[in-house]
Amino acid sequence: LMVVLVLFGAGCRGSSNVEASQPVALSVWGVFDDEDYFDDVIAAYRQVHPNVSIEYKKFRFEEYEDELVRSIAEGEGPDIFLLHNTWLEGYKDLLLPLPSELTVGYQEVRGGLNKEVVSVLRTEKTTTERKLKDLFVDAVEEDVIMSYQPDEDTAPEDRIFAFPLHMDSLALYWNRDLLNNAGIASPPSTWSEFQDAVTALTEYNSEGEIVQSGAALGTSDNVERAADILGLLMMQNGTQMISEDGDDANFDKIPAELERETLPGLDAVRFYTDFANPTKEVYTWNENQESSFEAFTNGTTAMMFGYAYHLPLVRVGAPKLDFSVSEMPQISGAKQVNFASYWNMGVSKDSENWNWAWDFSQFVTTDEEVNQLYLEASGKPPALRSLIASQVDEEYLSAFAAQVLTAESWYRGNDAISAEGALEDLIDNILNGNLEGSDAIELAAETVEQTL
Repeated sequence: LMVVLVLFGAGCRGSSNVEASQPVALSVWGVFDDEDYFDDVIAAYRQVHPNVSIEYKKFRFEEYEDELVRSIAEGEGPDIFLLHNTWLEGYKDLLLPLPSELTVGYQEVRGGLNKEVVSVLRTEKTTTERKLKDLFVDAVEEDVIMSYQPDEDTAPEDRIFAFPLHMDSLALYWNRDLLNNAGIASPPSTWSEFQDAVTALTEYNSEGEIVQSGAALGTSDNVERAADILGLLMMQNGTQMISEDGDDANFDKIPAELERETLPGLDAVRFYTDFANPTKEVYTWNENQESSFEAFTNGTTAMMFGYAYHLPLVRVGAPKLDFSVSEMPQISGAKQVNFASYWNMGVSKDSENWNWAWDFSQFVTTDEEVNQLYLEASGKPPALRSLIASQVDEEYLSAFAAQVLTAESWYRGNDAISAEGALEDLIDNILNGNLEGSDAIELAAETVEQTL
């Protein structure tokens, strides 16, 4: 009887692990991403882990952080939550760093003549820091690897705290009809070309009011992601946003390697605000204009700066608008720099199913075929180096894909919102003449420094 049982696979049941087949429920929280973006990746994960159920919940941006912090404090938080790259440091104490190995259950087919599916536990090594650098574009390493010290008796060490779902960056949106009418054959690729295009595209009425803007740029309140645009201009101009140790804001200083007498950060602010200064030749925008997004979709401005997530919004807001997206203008002859903005999957330190939560997060972000499913559903550019080539021929996403290798971010401490507010205040103080330039940028640096 024992021989018969073994021949027909009954012996394989003894090698299965009951724990491996126990039901596991994971909760994932995010903002902006719709539920169906994760349908295919969840289905792919459940093919090899059918005992795991995964629920994704989308929140409004305005309520997300408050609800996240409250739920975690009450012990009801999600296993996995999405965090913007500028938020990671502020949430580090709520995150579980990636362990060196994970133990999760798999389904395997075993047996001789009578095949049988059994569940087994496997312990596998996780992604190392070196492997992460090979997998993802450079901006990721700077953001997701942070110092970890579990207690005073343990020396701090660098650990991975999250994995990126994608890599977005600022790009130039332009109205084809308006550029054609102005005789501009190609979108500007340098900032000097951009200035010339703005001058050619701007139109005024008899009272000197702007009736057609060349570009939505120069103010803070009515320009989408004004702080990001200004930060990019600073970095392109050679500004060191913070010190190497992350303790000081440096954008109010001249980097030692630059041979110049003026602050590159302040020069960038003045360049930005010139587009809203009536005394400048490039004057094309002011605080009375509608938002940059509305002006672009309404056809009253020829160019705006936006991310890939603006693509579906533009299509819905102006389905008949003939527009294109090009790479961000650069300083002629200088190092190419673009601005990184992306969301990451982090695992709560309070998750009871942290093995599974980290395994799913790795699965979605590091597996090329699986991450491609997410990118196709969400319309986002990739963070994985191996997927960049898959978007280089796409009409709209190609510009974003071309920029991910040169995308950079800057550390904004524990309060990214306050850091952004400091740059927006800097714009206002320079534009309205509230403070002298050096005083305005020093005040902004002091504000940012308080978050570091």
